Amino acid sequence: MVATKAHTGMTQYMKAKPTKWGFKLFVLADSSNGYTVDFTVYTGKTQFPSGVGLAYDAVMSLIKPEYLGTGFHVYMDNFYTSPKLFRALYNGNIGACGTYRDNRKECPQTSENALNKKVPRGSIRWIRQGQLIFVKWMDTREVSVCSTIHRAFDGATVKRRMKSQDGSWITTSVPCPTPVVEYNKHMGGVDLSDQLIQYYSVQHRSNRWYRTLFYHFMDIAATNSYLLHKDFCKQKQQEPMSHRDFLEELAAQLCGVVVNVPPQRAQGSHIPVPVSHVEDKGKKATAGRKKCILCRKNRQVQQSTPWKCELCDVALCLVPDRNCFKEWHK
Repeated sequence: MVATKAHTGMTQYMKAKPTKWGFKLFVLADSSNGYTVDFTVYTGKTQFPSGVGLAYDAVMSLIKPEYLGTGFHVYMDNFYTSPKLFRALYNGNIGACGTYRDNRKECPQTSENALNKKVPRGSIRWIRQGQLIFVKWMDTREVSVCSTIHRAFDGATVKRRMKSQDGSWITTSVPCPTPVVEYNKHMGGVDLSDQLIQYYSVQHRSNRWYRTLFYHFMDIAATNSYLLHKDFCKQKQQEPMSHRDFLEELAAQLCGVVVNVPPQRAQGSHIPVPVSHVEDKGKKATAGRKKCILCRKNRQVQQSTPWKCELCDVALCLVPDRNCFKEWHK
């Protein structure tokens, strides 16, 4: 969701947001790094006139085999998951996994051997329908996952804090279905993309709704380019720039100017460090001090200080009215 105060035919109401309205985007992102592969802006019900359903059409519009190829896996939340969608993806040689809603059409609805609130934590139930497997797992609440990729259970466990019979809390291992483990591992590419975008966003207040979308598209493009920069540096075994330095350099090149980015401080530089590490808090004010070499040389006084230069390994004062550390390194 991209927040805006504009009211157009495309804006949607957002719950639990300071700005109550925004543009809805359907996003396909790489789960490993948050790279935005493709997206589409929801403009209304007439955007997908197929009649199959908004969730189905949104996913199928982003899955483009002629561009992406096949053989990859798609993870999604319960808004999108449906048996019809998963079968269509499976027939296109694309695996799918996601949480699902019990009232979704074609999802199994049976009370036989079902989970209830009295079953112990870690209980697992599953039903297979052809290439689809529906798994239910009891954690603090019931978790429902559908998959065309995984088996129901491969022996995986997760750590959970539980109350013992004597009332104390203990950490124990409980069984966890394979689709749930893999879902938690791979789901979150879109959230990671949103997180990276929010760090250094160009978004700012505007009375024009199309500018709001344009700024967001710029954020997506800039974030994608930074992720590519990190991947290229990793392949070349080089240290990548920080996110901020990269965006400064990007803005400078787009504007045709030069930005002098200060070099990163090398390890072993002249930086103040404690003379010694004192574990006893009561002795930190007096213990671990040495005589300042500059005070003894220039002022002929024996001035104690808890600081020294890491590279020079000499004790130097570092106080507001007497900065021997600065004077020593001139």
